[in-house]
Amino acid sequence: MSKQTVLVIGASYGGLSITHYLLKHGGPGLKDYQVILVGAAPQTMCRPACPRAMIADEYFDQKKLFVDIPAQLKQYPKDKVTFIHGTALQVDHEKRIATIERHDNNAEETIDFHTLVVATGATTSSPLLSNGSDRTEAWKTLRAALPSAKTIVIGGGGPTGVEIAGELGEHLNGKNGGSKPKVSINLITSGDRILPVLRPALASTAEQYLSKVGVKVTKGVRITSTLPSNSGTHLSALTTQTTVTLSSGSSITADIYIPATGTHPNTTFLSPTLLGPDARVTTNPTTLRVDAAGPRIYAIGDCASAARPAVHNILAAIPVLAANIIKDLSGATTADKLFKEDTRETQLVPIGRSKGVGAAMGWKLPSSMVWAIKGRDYWVWTTGKLWSGAQF
Repeated sequence: MSKQTVLVIGASYGGLSITHYLLKHGGPGLKDYQVILVGAAPQTMCRPACPRAMIADEYFDQKKLFVDIPAQLKQYPKDKVTFIHGTALQVDHEKRIATIERHDNNAEETIDFHTLVVATGATTSSPLLSNGSDRTEAWKTLRAALPSAKTIVIGGGGPTGVEIAGELGEHLNGKNGGSKPKVSINLITSGDRILPVLRPALASTAEQYLSKVGVKVTKGVRITSTLPSNSGTHLSALTTQTTVTLSSGSSITADIYIPATGTHPNTTFLSPTLLGPDARVTTNPTTLRVDAAGPRIYAIGDCASAARPAVHNILAAIPVLAANIIKDLSGATTADKLFKEDTRETQLVPIGRSKGVGAAMGWKLPSSMVWAIKGRDYWVWTTGKLWSGAQF
């Protein structure tokens, strides 16, 4: 009898992690099943490292930054797991059929699934922050433009925007280049402060650190338009001189414009009936099931509504998701394992290569600890065991 399919769409933090966990701990519950993992790229990467990694290869060991996905799955029997380099085009959750475009031959393939995990994450406006096919060329283009850049505008006062500003500031102006910066770097946010997840005092400290590396923070104004309109979002206009118009009526002419104003969930292949107003999959916040889709369909990570998009939330949810999948596959009548998001103040934001602000589980962390935990290499030190499955 052929094995039934557990289809996992998305092969980054959520998708690769749940694949490892099921294969390691599924036991008899997965005896008659195979896992098919679909990923839009053949490699996974530590995406949080992009703000520093995009500037120069010298800052990271590339063998640790980028990891081959099929190589991580060779430890399992061939009949238990298959990796497909491809993109989901459509999922019919009622008929339980997924249509996948394979990137190795550009052919469409249909997969009948018994169980589905949606872990497709979210896409950034800028290809500089992506693990997509444009990233390599985007980084090359940015690096070529940096030596001659005089003005840089970054849109977005969240952690990614702040980290990009800090990294570029230190790289171009030096650790103490704020008094006479070589390059004018402007960070624009529509909020009344940067880093809204953290307490105001930490946001204020972050602004002081940015000032030391020559970054000016403009708060309370939106970027209403750019000319050209695709500046910063398309390879052809990644480093094109841009007029950035603000809601205040003023404008800035930038040699480089980098939008870091949030992400867009990768969920267009799903029925709109399964999505919320923000286009994330409407997910049961405790069981991680997609209740409206019927049995044995789940979602995790930035594409799901269960928790605030953050890597630590994904990793905390993996054991819960796996336990409920295994329970559902085995037909056990035991109680569900329940996920509860830790909503305490938790966010670490490096600013340059020696400073940072942050808090963990509600506790403020000193700059040195933010550096030690995240700022040294933006979590790359944590991903070896994660990508290989040893963590699980």
